[in-house]
Amino acid sequence: MSDIRKELKYLSSHEWARVEEDGTVTIGITDHAQEALGDVVYVETPEVGSRVSIGEEAGVVESVKAASDIYSLVSGEVVEVNEALQDAPETVNASPYDDGWFFRVKPDDLAELEEALDAADYRELIESEE
Repeated sequence: MSDIRKELKYLSSHEWARVEEDGTVTIGITDHAQEALGDVVYVETPEVGSRVSIGEEAGVVESVKAASDIYSLVSGEVVEVNEALQDAPETVNASPYDDGWFFRVKPDDLAELEEALDAADYRELIESEE
C-alpha cells in the first residue's frame, strides 16, 4: 500500500500539498503516483515568480511510461522550485514527500486547501481505483 501522510492534503489527480511554517504551500506528487508512473526521467516546474491557479496545470512529470500534468492545490505566486529535480528527477521516486517536492507557492487564500482531500478520502480514492 502506498504511503499516505495524514498531515497532507491531496487531489484526485495525485498531487499533495503541505502548509509550511512560513505559510507557503509545498506541492509534489504522491507515493501512489510515482509508483504508477515508474522511473521518473524529467520534471518541468513552473517559473519562480509565475502565478498558478487552483486546479490548473502547473508543470509536467515524465517517466519511462507516461507524461502527466501537475496541478496546483492553491492559487498564488510560485516562490521556489526544487532545482535538484533538474539533475536528479529520480528523487521523486525515492522520496516523493520529502526531497522530491516540485514547487512552493505563496497562496492567495489558504482556505482553498479545504477543497482538497484529506488522507482518509485520498486512501479511499486510490483503493477504489485498484
